[in-house]
Amino acid sequence: MNTQQAVLSPGRARLTLATLFLGMFVLGSAELLVVGVLDLIAADLQVSIPAAGTLVTAYAAGLAIGGPILTALTIKLNRRSVLIGALLLFALANLLLVLITDYGLFLAARVVAGALQGVFIGAAFTAGIAVVPPERMGRAMSVVISGVAVSAALGSPLGTLVGQALGWRGSFTAVVGLTVVALLATLVLVPPVPGTGSGAAGQAKHAFAPRVLAVLALTLLIYAALYAALTYLVPFLQGITGVSGTLISVFLLAYGAATAAGSFSGGRFADANAARTLIVGTAGVAVSLLALYLLGAIAVLAALGLLALGLFVGVMTPSLQYRVMSLAGPGGALAQSLPASAVNVGIAFGSAAGGVAIGNSTASSAVITGLIIAVIVIPVAWGTSFLKPPAVQDAAGRAATPSSTPATTTKP
Repeated sequence: MNTQQAVLSPGRARLTLATLFLGMFVLGSAELLVVGVLDLIAADLQVSIPAAGTLVTAYAAGLAIGGPILTALTIKLNRRSVLIGALLLFALANLLLVLITDYGLFLAARVVAGALQGVFIGAAFTAGIAVVPPERMGRAMSVVISGVAVSAALGSPLGTLVGQALGWRGSFTAVVGLTVVALLATLVLVPPVPGTGSGAAGQAKHAFAPRVLAVLALTLLIYAALYAALTYLVPFLQGITGVSGTLISVFLLAYGAATAAGSFSGGRFADANAARTLIVGTAGVAVSLLALYLLGAIAVLAALGLLALGLFVGVMTPSLQYRVMSLAGPGGALAQSLPASAVNVGIAFGSAAGGVAIGNSTASSAVITGLIIAVIVIPVAWGTSFLKPPAVQDAAGRAATPSSTPATTTKP
């Protein structure tokens, strides 16, 4: 990206990254909140549980499709302005959810909210890497990404508790309030970061280059493997491990905490060697799923398998983002919104595959399905490790780093 970089003191850079983390945390919590209060929403809107479940799909579709579209439309705008606009409209979309009773409008508002989260993600990465030197770009990404990981581990469960105590509208009111807090923090702490000089059409040929699509396919497969097993983890824990009730929540919390810890630490591995991190990470996911399948009947070992799975997935996430952005080169500003789309498509594919498997077999079949996909992913990760950014591929030998790499001297 040809983005002029903000010159900040180390302390101010940390505050900027913390603000972006907060925004990602709030939006990630809102995305997952519906799952925990699905029955309450269905009863209030007078629709079936499957119809209410469509609200989750609608949000994912908005993020996967609408996010890149909005990113393309706002590619030349200042990133700070995009962040502010996305948070403002996100607050209004969730306020609408609190006020309406019509299912059709509710569904539309969820699609819009998903698209706004998608454009926020791309702008947050751009703003985050703008305040750090090139060698710390992965660590900046890990801070931003960790907002989503922490929202899965803490934000969604806490929102569910609020929803059960105060009603689902109370939980969404809390989301609106937290979004306003994130908006105010962005106004105060995030510096202006100019958009790109070229429009979406000029960036598209780089953002959708075969080398970038290959890593996006890798991202899709990784999350397909993960969610083939994870979507049906509760039946596995109940039927194979023999745990139930509050113990299931403990297992899920352990996985979420491990994912958050992995995403925080994964930035250092991305900065060191993102391609190698993906090879090791995909192998780790496969081994973790194999251990879960073979040793899942023993509660302690099942918990350790989930911890390992969460760590490996978390560690890989910054490297996936880093590779897509680097390989896109001049198209990095547009490409940064694409991994989130690949993740959501992978989740949908993996959940469907796991559902078919568990519907025709035992509770462990979904884990086996995830394992099979994970084994396929390992050589894909190895193959993508040979892909080089356009600046490295340049036969003329230009020594410049990929244009999406920032060049400042501050440290977060």
